[in-house]
Amino acid sequence: MTGLSPFSYALVRVVPRIERGECVNVGVLLFCKSRDFLALGVRIDDARLAAFAPGLDLGAVRAALAGWAGTCAGEGPAEGKSLGERFGWLTAPRSTIVQPGPTHLGLTGDPGAELARLVELLVG
Repeated sequence: MTGLSPFSYALVRVVPRIERGECVNVGVLLFCKSRDFLALGVRIDDARLAAFAPGLDLGAVRAALAGWAGTCAGEGPAEGKSLGERFGWLTAPRSTIVQPGPTHLGLTGDPGAELARLVELLVG
């Protein structure tokens, strides 16, 4: 297992009606401390979301996800915070339309490629 680094990831999902608990996966957040990596991979299927939640403001969803990407990059209130602190902020439970799922662990030699693989596998 030489060359592999531990990483944490969480699905990012859209939950249009919090009380129902139904969701659609729209991204993956991946953090790898030893490789100094924190990024959000997003894939939004507009037609699927529109069918799942008619009337959902897709612009608001995209804006929220842009905010998540900004936090990954250390913009705004995240400026000067460590990658681990930013990952913790983003994976904290919340009652909003865009939410993180549970955190999972893995090993990788290439966090960027792993993020792409997880987006393809889990978001579609």
